[in-house]
Formats: sequence, structure tokens, C-alpha cells
Amino acid sequence: MTAQARVAVLGAGSWGTALASLLARHGVHTTLWGRDAAAMQAMAATRVNARYLPHSPLPAELHYSADLAASVVDADWLLVVTPSHAFGELIHKLAELPSRFHGLAWATKGFEPGTGRFLHELVEETLPGQPTAVVTGPSFAREVVDGLPTAVTVHSDHADFAQTVAEQLHGPTFRAYTGTDMLGAELGGAMKNVLAVATGVADGMQLGLNARAGLITRGLNEMLRLGVALGARAETLMGLAGLGDLVLTCTGDLSRNRRLGLALGRGTPLSQAVKEIGQVVESVQTVDEVMRLALRHAEELPIAQAVQRVLHEEITPTEALRQLLAREQKPEYPE
Repeated sequence: MTAQARVAVLGAGSWGTALASLLARHGVHTTLWGRDAAAMQAMAATRVNARYLPHSPLPAELHYSADLAASVVDADWLLVVTPSHAFGELIHKLAELPSRFHGLAWATKGFEPGTGRFLHELVEETLPGQPTAVVTGPSFAREVVDGLPTAVTVHSDHADFAQTVAEQLHGPTFRAYTGTDMLGAELGGAMKNVLAVATGVADGMQLGLNARAGLITRGLNEMLRLGVALGARAETLMGLAGLGDLVLTCTGDLSRNRRLGLALGRGTPLSQAVKEIGQVVESVQTVDEVMRLALRHAEELPIAQAVQRVLHEEITPTEALRQLLAREQKPEYPE
């Protein structure tokens, strides 16, 4: 008889809780780890993540812990689901533990703050030789935990590990594909948050559906151009990790980044908008790393640059729109 798989999901926000719930429902022995001991105790007692998913009951099979070492000691593989700014600290803590896990995946979207490094580069440096994978795609936590149909993709340089992660995530309402382009998958997952702010701003200013469609399409073009310059595959960015996640985040009001844009477009100050959302809004930090990469590779990204200037409060959303519309006419796809 095959032993039950054991996974530790590290990060008890909405997405970490949703993925842990999914794995537990699929028969995987799953432990959800969070930093806040009181919050984890409350979750274990009520079977609800009161802060992030208050209306979604969690499966009885799911385990909870605030002890990092104890959570990972018997895990076959780990799934990190923290905000990008906390990712590096957690990876370094894992490197200090005498753990025996055989692979590390993450569903974190973003870059290492301050350096612009991709998360897979940080992991390779800190945990050399460890099989790694990134889980990404168009997926809102609330819909996953409620069992609504979802499709994601698992990219890895280690085919066996990607298959393991995908098979254990895959289920009746959750499709998990596999791929081998970690850089492209990470770029799409990070950059779509920046572009969602732009479409949110346009919708907040009531600029219409034409403007939204134009921003999504030209934003995808920016993602593709930067991706190709970095060595990503165009098909990755035209798939779930890029286009799929971009469309969801730009149009779905469960997206924190879209909601930030909506608030800014309606005239709400940045600090107030972030406070009202009440969770980490990845685009606020990610936009600087996207533009750092664009500068390094001499790629012009007018939409992402406009978002950066708005989030730095250098210009207003109205001024950003005026500048985008004032750009000279040119071919859609230059030869």
C-alpha cells in the first residue's frame, strides 16, 4: 500500500489556506503553517480562516501549526505561499533546518524586493540542488476553497517533481498542467499584478470596456516583449501563467491589485486604498522590479511605467492616461 503523501503549506493567508484545503480534500496529509500562533489555534478550533476566508469552511482533515520546524520535519515536499517580501526570509529559515523534504514549490508571485531577482534564483542560491517548482495561473483563493472550477500550471526544471505537485493538486474541480519555463511562469504571475492596476484605474475612471480591452492587450504585449528579452517562452506567457492570469486579475473584483486601481481611479489616495484593502497588494513593490528589468534590457513598457509613476505618486491617474494617449502612432507589431 502506498504511503499517504505529506505536504507542508507555508503561509496561512487566503491563497495558502485555499491550497492547503485543496490538498487535504485530495487525500494528502497537509499541515498549514502560519506565523501567528493564536490565529492558527483559532483556525484549528473553528475550521475557518476568519481573517481571509471567513465564509469558507475548511476540511476536517487539514492540520494547523505555528511551529515551522515541526511542520516541515516529515513533509515530502513544501509549498510556500507567502507574500514576495517575506519569501526570502522564510527560505533562509528553511535552509537552517535539518529537514528531509524532497522538493520545494511556491505559489508566491513577485520578485525579491530590492534586487529584482526571480524567486527561483533566490531558492537556487539558498537551497542548491533542491527540486523546485512554481505553481501559478488564474486562480482566486475564495473560488478554489469553495470548490469552483480552476486551472493552474506547475513549471519546473525537474519533470518528476512537477508531476508530483501537479498530480496532488489535480482533482475533480482543479486542473493542474505542467511546464518547464519557470522564468516565464514567474514573470507572468508577477507582471499581471502591475497591469491589473492599470485596468482598475481605467475602470475606476469609467473609461469604458474598450479601454479595458486595449489595456489588457497592450499590457500582454509588454509582458511578451520583456519575457522574450529575458529568455522566457512566448507560449508560456500566452497560456495560464500569462494571459490567463492577466485576464482574471484585470477583470475580477476579487483581485487586490485591480481593487487598488479602482480606488485610485476614483480619486482615493494610495495609502487609504491600501489600508482599506487590508492585505498585501503585490503590485506596489513589484512594479519597481518590473521596471528595473525593463531598464536593464532596454525594453520600453509605457503602461507599466505609468503604473509605477502613479504608485510613486509622481503623477495622477488622469495625467498617466493623458501621457499614454499622447504617444505617437506606430505599427502594432513593428517588423
